[in-house]
Amino acid sequence: MNVQDFVNKVKKKEIDVVEHTENILKEAKKINKDYGYFTVISDKLALEQAKKIKKEPKGKLAGLPVSIKDCICVKGVESAAGSEILKGYKPTFNATAVQRLIDEGAIIIGKTSQDEFGFGGFSVNTKTIPKNPHDKTRSCGGSSGGAAGFTATTNFTHVALAESTGGSIANPASFCGVFGLTPTYGLVSRYGLIDYANSLDKIGVMSKNAEDSKVILDVISGHDKRDSTSLSKDLVKDSKIKKIAIIKESLNVNKEIKDLILSKVKDYDLISLPITEKYAIPAYYIIATAEASTNLAKYSGFKYGQEEELTGYYNEYFSKVRSKYFSKEAKRRIILGTFARMAGFRNAYYLKAMKVRTLIINEYKKAFSKYDVILSPSMPILAPRFSEIEKLTPLENYNMDKLTVGPNLAGLPHASINIGSMNNLPVGLMAIADYLNENKLFELNKIIKD
Repeated sequence: MNVQDFVNKVKKKEIDVVEHTENILKEAKKINKDYGYFTVISDKLALEQAKKIKKEPKGKLAGLPVSIKDCICVKGVESAAGSEILKGYKPTFNATAVQRLIDEGAIIIGKTSQDEFGFGGFSVNTKTIPKNPHDKTRSCGGSSGGAAGFTATTNFTHVALAESTGGSIANPASFCGVFGLTPTYGLVSRYGLIDYANSLDKIGVMSKNAEDSKVILDVISGHDKRDSTSLSKDLVKDSKIKKIAIIKESLNVNKEIKDLILSKVKDYDLISLPITEKYAIPAYYIIATAEASTNLAKYSGFKYGQEEELTGYYNEYFSKVRSKYFSKEAKRRIILGTFARMAGFRNAYYLKAMKVRTLIINEYKKAFSKYDVILSPSMPILAPRFSEIEKLTPLENYNMDKLTVGPNLAGLPHASINIGSMNNLPVGLMAIADYLNENKLFELNKIIKD
């Protein structure tokens, strides 16, 4: 049952919201024991909200169960961004996107597992590692792995709020076989999002179908005075798709994945994005780690983050806290980012990466002057086994993002659409549109599904 039909039934009182909420919470707990999709299941909050909705079933999302990625703040519910350094942190406020969901009658059922602060593509850089719903020995993808995994697994109508910095929605959506929407940068307020990289972070949606994501996007988008990067513009209404392009270099993947993608698109041109192909990965990791290094500096054991006994000099104390509570991957990215923005290296690395980012944005703009949507595989591989991930070097890990970092650097809306399976594992097609052209992504989904 899609979201609209579910909400209509709730408003007609054909569905008992409290009973339905109790059932999905029960299912979530059962699934979580085997798959690890949630860091917190918020029984008390969910049932309180359900009782209110039962008395007065109103709002565009009346009674709809929604899970929230761990890096998005929910009032009174632990929101740790997958990190031990924030373990036990319970925000005193809701993120704007979360509040907008609640205002329309949504029910928050829990926080979903992720890579620490979004640092990873396989959701293994955290203590609660989610398992792929199609094969427990494989990854859900990352960093929004728990969001994608539960969305694919649950039998109930459900939508997940997720977040992407360099591919953290498209990646797990592809690996788990759900629809993953990453909106235009600034379309959804970042207020209440625990930062990874401010100029890249975007709150988005995962759902079983594109129609459900559209309903949620309509609710959570819109200007927010508390977020200086929040847009006050509306989506482009025109959803017509006249010309489609496929990125030629992106088809250098498994032949079966390539053939499956080409079988879904009948009329297209092959194009190249040479700057994006060559420089997107290095530009992204310089910019993202530099911003992450700055954002994570506040977790020093004084005002924010875990605390230890106050002994020694300041630097000794800070180092003790950060060494103990940050993961190996978090430390790696902090060191990389700190190096890239140091005096003497800032011009050589960070500022040069920002110039490359502008070139990438212009390359996409030129392509969108001719095409309505640009396609590629969402990921270059199928969901890997955990044993395979363990053998990857950090550089090999980072290169897994080669198809997703381009649109994220440019702040472009994109969606991973499930187009079938190979060896019983989902395959995702990534569709990219011009700024504020999310409606063309929804239209393309219809074309692909038809």
